[in-house]
Amino acid sequence: MAKQKFDSSGFERLKASIRQKNVDNLYVFHGEERFLMQHYLGSLRKLLLDDLTETFNFHRLNNENFNIQTFADAVESLPMMAEHTLVQVDDIDFFKLPEGDREKISHILSDIPEYCTVVLNYVTVAWKPDKRLKKLWEPFEKYATIVEFGKQEPKDLVPWISRHFAEEGKRITNELCYYLIDLTGGTMTALAGEIRKICAYSGAEHIVKSDIDAVTEPVLDAVVFDMTNLLGEGKYAASLEKLQQLFKLQEEPLAILGAVGAQLRRISVARTLLDNGKQTSELMRLTGMKEYPARKAMESARRFRPEFCRKAAELVLETDNKIKTSFDDSERLLELLILQLAQEAGCG
Repeated sequence: MAKQKFDSSGFERLKASIRQKNVDNLYVFHGEERFLMQHYLGSLRKLLLDDLTETFNFHRLNNENFNIQTFADAVESLPMMAEHTLVQVDDIDFFKLPEGDREKISHILSDIPEYCTVVLNYVTVAWKPDKRLKKLWEPFEKYATIVEFGKQEPKDLVPWISRHFAEEGKRITNELCYYLIDLTGGTMTALAGEIRKICAYSGAEHIVKSDIDAVTEPVLDAVVFDMTNLLGEGKYAASLEKLQQLFKLQEEPLAILGAVGAQLRRISVARTLLDNGKQTSELMRLTGMKEYPARKAMESARRFRPEFCRKAAELVLETDNKIKTSFDDSERLLELLILQLAQEAGCG
């Protein structure tokens, strides 16, 4: 089943509003791309406030200081020696408040003064509006620009990564940009941190793969991808080393197994598509995968027989059952799974 794509309409509206210097009165910020979220919070502050009067006109509320009256006062507070005020509310789930408070919130959000912009910012609390609470949902539906900061497409991240390396006097190829995206999970927050580490480590102008591998901490899916890829190449010992790497990172055995199972399912789908003359675009359509990992999955699938894919699914299910029901060591069971997969793949 294809993954649900994030809604970019609010994001595009926000960018256009900032560009035109005509922002809305109510925003909801949420999503996994925290780097972008912080960037656009900063952009709003820069547009609406100035250094001299920001102390008076910027109001930030969170679990420690939020209550209905404080929120109402912040929204209604007149700008001091300026044209705008900005109210930022962090991680307050209005839909879980008592009914009386929800009604008050609804009135506040329905009558935000023209000079005020309210941003409801969700970082540690998920934005999950209960639309059955119609009185509270109504002002969001009518007035709010709901901005989801989702992962950016790899093709859009590549120039961003290259630009950040260039700012440090470094150069990197597009292929290595894609590799870094795959290795880190593709969030700008993770990428920004890893870029700084790579630049600090490398003494050369041109970044090479060994620079990335030396300092970058790969996400679970990236290590599992390498693990299955090595099996396809007949490199059982190297695949087992990748598993040991995950143990050292203290990944949970069931999480590792889940990632292995998910990757093997992608390979199985890719193998079926290859056998039916289909291309990478069809795998992207069916699974919601991005172009780079989809292309890599198709390349990996070429190394496996359809019989392997069927048997691999059975072995993953058997291992899952053993981890959950037996007293055997979970890490040993995962090592045994890799051995069994290697045998099925024909590794020497």
